Amino acid sequence: MNNTCSIVLAAGEGTRMKSNMPKVLSKVMFRPMLKWVLDALNKSEISNVCVVTGFKCDVVINYLNSLPHNYETVIQKERKGTAHAVLTAKDFLSHNIDKDVLILNGDSPFIDSETIKNAYNLHKSQNNAATVISAKIKNPLGYGRIVRDSSSGNLSAIIEQKDSDDTIQKINEVNSGAYWFNVRALLSVIENIKNNNSQNEFYLPDAISLLLSQGHLVNAYISQTENTVLGANNPIQLNELNAIARNNILKKLMANGVDIPFTDGVIITDEVTIGQNTCILPGTIILGKSIIGTNCIIGPNTQIKSCLIGNNITLNSINCSHSKIITDVPIKPFSIIKNNEFV
Repeated sequence: MNNTCSIVLAAGEGTRMKSNMPKVLSKVMFRPMLKWVLDALNKSEISNVCVVTGFKCDVVINYLNSLPHNYETVIQKERKGTAHAVLTAKDFLSHNIDKDVLILNGDSPFIDSETIKNAYNLHKSQNNAATVISAKIKNPLGYGRIVRDSSSGNLSAIIEQKDSDDTIQKINEVNSGAYWFNVRALLSVIENIKNNNSQNEFYLPDAISLLLSQGHLVNAYISQTENTVLGANNPIQLNELNAIARNNILKKLMANGVDIPFTDGVIITDEVTIGQNTCILPGTIILGKSIIGTNCIIGPNTQIKSCLIGNNITLNSINCSHSKIITDVPIKPFSIIKNNEFV
């Protein structure tokens, strides 16, 4: 998208993950949560991206350097809240003063390009200073609530759980933590955010309050899926994200004509392509940029990684990696195939 940029917040330690790795590198379906966010930006054609690092910044920067795209990075040496993290990237914002910036959390893997684009369209069509990406969820406990003006329907406040009364707590539209800002408007208020709260931190939603108090136009775009707001603070929540991602991939494959009669032990990453009328049996794991043709039977208990499988192939209890199987040659069960071609 023209005249846009993005800041991804990736400085957190994530102590509740019980891991010595930066939180954003925790994996969902074998891919770091940060990569899910960066992929969404890439699909949205937002290439001007600054990643705010902090805990073990060298590890995050090394990971970013391994990717095919170039990312600017800044280091948040003291982690004093989301607004402080954004302020760490003040130079990046100043260099993009006439643009709109999308601010995302690096540990929210289910932000998607459709949501990003639709929110931006609303942001531009209404000439907003800021547009919050929100979602309506079944259990809003713990989230900041989106309060809308009764007459216009526009956003009038974001009220955190701890500050909400019984009426506010009944609202099920919540803040996802993702925002579009006009850069010039954001810079006009971000240094005025105060840290007079129990954590002594500077919170980005306060920028919304300041913009509203100055009469700027602010609104919220409601994402079509409640998964947009989901993140993980501990291994149990990370497991839940994996389950959601896995089920979404399997449902998409089935909707496109892949036969998965039982999903027990079936794990397929979203890079995989599978043709119609192919049957995937229990205990099958398919990873990497694998391509599988039509009318195949894959499984049970088969693992495929980065392979090209033709049509009408049967693989029963096979471990196959970095190989091509184009013709229906007989392959004995329990075979291990690596770096081979059957053409």
